[in-house]
Order: sequence, then C-alpha cells, then structure tokens
Amino acid sequence: MDWQELTNLTRGRPFAVERVRLVGSGVVIEGEFELPQLAQLGVEDQVFVTAFVRCHGSIKEMERIFGVSYPTIKSRLNRISQMLDFVETDPAPSRADVIDRLRRGDINAQQALSELEAGT
Repeated sequence: MDWQELTNLTRGRPFAVERVRLVGSGVVIEGEFELPQLAQLGVEDQVFVTAFVRCHGSIKEMERIFGVSYPTIKSRLNRISQMLDFVETDPAPSRADVIDRLRRGDINAQQALSELEAGT
C-alpha cells in the first residue's frame, strides 16, 4: 500500500503508526509513532506542496501547472501553512549537551549557566 492509499483510507482522520519494518534488514520496531506533519496533510495538499518544492517556490510556475491565479495559489499556501507547526531550525542545546561541553572544557561555567538559562 502506498501513502496515497493510506491517506485515502483514513479520510483525513488522525491515525497512529504502531509498527515499522526496516526493509531488507528484518528489523521490526513496535511502538506508537507520530507521522511527520507533511504526511498528515491530505493527498491533494501533499501533491501541492511537492509541486511547490519542485518549482523552487515559484508561484508563477504553480499558476501554470495548476491553471489557477496567483491569489488562489497564495490562499492555498496560507491554508496549508496554518496546518503546519513552525519547525525550530536552531534549537537551544539540551542540558546534557551543555554539561558535556562544560566537562570537555569547550565552554566555561559562566557560558554554561548562560546557555542553560537561555534554554528555559
């Protein structure tokens, strides 16, 4: 079954993945796994996002591909973006990372305190 069939079967309802099999290795992992945000979008929105990325974000090219106007493309992008959480691209270091760097001597105690305070 491919992702489109799965998305169609769920009809937009939330679902959890409970078993993952690594192809070719025989390893199976069981638990409850949350799907990435993009995989939680409907099929049509996934296709739209894929096209947008392949067009390098060119709204003009999206207008041509989908045969719709600029405002229609912008409206759909805005709707999809509201469904996605912002992804932190520069997260604060974890407490363990700060302590490890302090132990190695990469930072001093004052720098470690500053980083720990900034992360809370």
